[in-house]
Amino acid sequence: MISVLKFKSEIKSAREEMRRSGISSLTPRFRQFLNTVGVCGGVVVGDSTKSWDVLLTAHFLRDHLPTEIPVLDVGAYASEIPSVLHRMKYSNLAAVDLDPRIKEMPFAEDIQYEVADFMASPFPDASFGAITAISVIEHGFQSERLLREISRLLRPGGYFIASFDYWPEKVDTTGMDIFGMDWRIFSKTEVLDFIEEARAYGLSPCGVIDLDAGEQVIHWGGKDYTFAWLALRKTD
Repeated sequence: MISVLKFKSEIKSAREEMRRSGISSLTPRFRQFLNTVGVCGGVVVGDSTKSWDVLLTAHFLRDHLPTEIPVLDVGAYASEIPSVLHRMKYSNLAAVDLDPRIKEMPFAEDIQYEVADFMASPFPDASFGAITAISVIEHGFQSERLLREISRLLRPGGYFIASFDYWPEKVDTTGMDIFGMDWRIFSKTEVLDFIEEARAYGLSPCGVIDLDAGEQVIHWGGKDYTFAWLALRKTD
């Protein structure tokens, strides 16, 4: 299953639905301001721009995975996903990131936060029924390392769910570093190549592949693009 954010209005409608259902976990704006000026600590969680892919991920897990099955969020510092899933009553959650401030994330008493490289994580083989990565894999993309680790960590029948920067035609980001890593806006060809490479690791799309774009919804870093989202299932 692969989908593309086609219209800006989808971001607003997704956030409204998350609020109605009680799973929205963005740090309130006044808390963000207090954090910025140093009045209060903690991690500013979430990004409203990510509403579409966060909601899509939440709905996919709700429809495919019982709440007691272990779920891992990678590249998880400031990610909204662990908090969203906690609000959805997922009871076996873990999250990993290189940033040591991940330990200050919400619900630390219930979520296992680990400081580590998610492409060489400390978890045993076949630990998780699902692994999520929201706007993560486009930074320092290393497909072989990523797929090997995802395949190692997933149980048979488990899911890898990711969103990433996307535009059907190639957008050049050469020389642009984000978070100290190179940045990639995936093209249609690169996504299809990644899917084909994933098959060698027992990971296959579990639904319709739709890589058609609509609006260039995102304008950042001098580039115009959108988001794409995929779900791969471990078949063996």
